[in-house]
Amino acid sequence: MVEALDSWHMGQVFYAYRTHPWHGRVLSQDRLAAWLDLNQAQLSRIESGKPPQDLAKLMRWAHSLYVPGDLLWFKLPDAKQSVSTEVVLAKNPSEKPSAEPDRMSADVLLRVVVHGRTVLIPVAAETLAANGLGELLNQSVEAAVMDSVGRETMSAFNRREFLKTGVAAAVLPSLGLDSVLEDAHRCADGPIVAYFGRVLEKAKQDDGALGPKKTLPVVLGLLDALESQVREVKPSVRRELLSVGAEGAEFAGWLYRDIQQPQAAVAWYDRAMEWAQEADDASMQGYVLLKKSQMAYDERDALRVLTLAQAAGHARWQLPARVQAEVTQQEALGRAMLGDPLDVVRGQLDTAATLLASASDDDPEALGAYFNGHTRLLRDAITLTEAGKPNRTVDLFGEVLSANAMSHRDTGFFNARRAAALALSGEPDEAAKIGTDSASVAYEVKSERTVRVLGEVLHSLDRWRSRPAVRELRDVLNSVG
Repeated sequence: MVEALDSWHMGQVFYAYRTHPWHGRVLSQDRLAAWLDLNQAQLSRIESGKPPQDLAKLMRWAHSLYVPGDLLWFKLPDAKQSVSTEVVLAKNPSEKPSAEPDRMSADVLLRVVVHGRTVLIPVAAETLAANGLGELLNQSVEAAVMDSVGRETMSAFNRREFLKTGVAAAVLPSLGLDSVLEDAHRCADGPIVAYFGRVLEKAKQDDGALGPKKTLPVVLGLLDALESQVREVKPSVRRELLSVGAEGAEFAGWLYRDIQQPQAAVAWYDRAMEWAQEADDASMQGYVLLKKSQMAYDERDALRVLTLAQAAGHARWQLPARVQAEVTQQEALGRAMLGDPLDVVRGQLDTAATLLASASDDDPEALGAYFNGHTRLLRDAITLTEAGKPNRTVDLFGEVLSANAMSHRDTGFFNARRAAALALSGEPDEAAKIGTDSASVAYEVKSERTVRVLGEVLHSLDRWRSRPAVRELRDVLNSVG
């Protein structure tokens, strides 16, 4: 190792580390690459190529392998310099500048830079105030909010304090994130796997009521703790932890979808797939493909909706019946968007209903457990709307939503879809009224995905723009946009 470090070639350091007798056996390039956030091909090129010169990468890799700073040929920042935060007000790009910043519609991005890696954590401004995060940063929330000129506030703090008492724990202290981090260092076997799973499940339960901006910090903190822990456990436990991590990364992808940050969503979906592959979790790999298909629908990419759903439906993934039903329905959606005959679309919707009826309801935490009869009917309504039959779906939306079986956030979203169907059916006043109600929920839980749908509704209502209800919807969307 000393010779490798003296060579000033990080690739030789990697090779010496992998082949060191302390490990008991040679570590594979795949394994070390996963620890370094690389793939096998990238690691192989680094080991056999010219010495890397990118200082940020060298610093990150040295931190990842815990290389003592006095053995390195470059200087590492001290602990205070290696971690920093910025609190940045991120407004919707479409929002018009105003003299007074809108505290309630503003979203604060907590940018955490750790060993050269940047993580953006979106947090509602009122959440910062309610949980005293401004005091943690040694400044008031008022000072943390930029005005339209673009001023920023910078503050540095200790990374351990962030994970224990920072935004991740401050937003939802009931999740006990501090306990996760403490227990992660004490437990090295099965119990910690179950503990991470319980914390993740609690975050999922809270998401529907609290929204993504209040849930995402906890999930990102949890994934950070899990990623650190997987490096210190036995291979069998590592696989179990990575399986939980894949589920958490998929959930992070969903949360980023809900706040309309597709690039971050794709990154987390890719991480979920990588971890699921290493964990040999076939079902999760198929499930991530389903989620990517659903994200393609957000982007109105009909062909990818269909082909990703078809890929998710392959037998190799061994999906449970409930997820198979959701995949089949998603394929029907893709076919509807592409203009396939209505009887073909209906045939797949019927198949999805049959698969769902065969699913077991024993485990409420099983993969895809949220996909129930109500969800299926609402998704059927969306598919039929895409098939050009919105008038047949309005009553279906109303019937399911009147049962009050959905979360607060999902009720707002599907009401937006109901408003879209009403607008396409030529019912402008009812569409605008329901859209206005949906907007209030979207505003409350910070669901930008719902706001996006309502923007489509408003476009459909353009020919009725002078009607009072439509004007009210436009005013509401402008006020929260």
